Amino acid sequence: MVIKTNITEMFGIKHPIIAAPMGPYYTTKLTIAVSEAGGLGVLSHTNLFGKSSIEEVKNAMKEVIEYTDKPFGFNIRTARMQPDSPKLCREIPKFIMDNSKIKEQCLYVITSAGSPSMLQNRTFQKLKESGSNIKHFHVAPALWLADKCVEAGVDGLVCTGSEGGGHQSYEKVSTLVLLQQIMQKYPNVPTIACGGFATAEGLAASLVLGAGAIAMGSRFIASNESEFHENYKNIIPPAKAEDTELVTGFLGPIRLWKNKYSQSHGLIANKEEKMSEETSSSIEAILEDVKHYEMTYKGDIENGAVLLGQSIGIINNIENVSQIIDNIVRGAEEILKKAPNLIK
Repeated sequence: MVIKTNITEMFGIKHPIIAAPMGPYYTTKLTIAVSEAGGLGVLSHTNLFGKSSIEEVKNAMKEVIEYTDKPFGFNIRTARMQPDSPKLCREIPKFIMDNSKIKEQCLYVITSAGSPSMLQNRTFQKLKESGSNIKHFHVAPALWLADKCVEAGVDGLVCTGSEGGGHQSYEKVSTLVLLQQIMQKYPNVPTIACGGFATAEGLAASLVLGAGAIAMGSRFIASNESEFHENYKNIIPPAKAEDTELVTGFLGPIRLWKNKYSQSHGLIANKEEKMSEETSSSIEAILEDVKHYEMTYKGDIENGAVLLGQSIGIINNIENVSQIIDNIVRGAEEILKKAPNLIK
């Protein structure tokens, strides 16, 4: 049995499972492993240790096509406080257009944490007109943001609820509710569900609700192939769902594992308050915050920013990516086979 959806058909992948963007951390090896296992691997928007995010994405793409011939994607954070994003939105489509193998395999770009319109530039349109089958999805953590995405002409939505790790919205709507809102309003827009997914039950539920795939972050961090430090990975199996909290990061609300770093951050109530804070933020303060992500990458899980979602409460082990995907898909197939028996 094979689960076929509008997302698996769109990207030519075997399983409706996608890696969530996990910047600023490196996910090149993880991307290769997920794509090789039949899912869709996604390269992060990475700019740690003062490196050029443009060169990092280019190098990562070259490495991916060296080790897999399967489809993959990449992420650009288009936030106001992300100064490299406009250049990434111009340069990376051009780079893809000039590399035939990358152009053939790179089929997914997910923008997040800002406006979807930033990528809808002439360079990206030229890439699509050149014969590329690349599709542009944007993260929608609230219904009004889904409206903005559809107005901008995206190819699909990533419905991300507040359970998920990493960047969130001020609305704090759960994936369960948000996915239903989006399906009611935009039933024909290809949608990926993200935030709180790590099991067969989660995949089956999302498909029944109308999503074409799930995206997972924390579940893939707890894999043997991911580049995340062992200290980071080892947090997950014994953790509880309540071991994370929402705080305010430099791009807005963010869900982190509870540690010294997260507990030193409050939670700003709304976007207006955040924008007011940004006007008084210095470059030095932003760079200081970035250091805490670098600390995490090196294994300092007490003073670093540890991005994890509430799904850590349902992840019990660290496995190979292929095992993770196979177990989730097989379990979901069994659940979906039983569903017709509920109707008498």
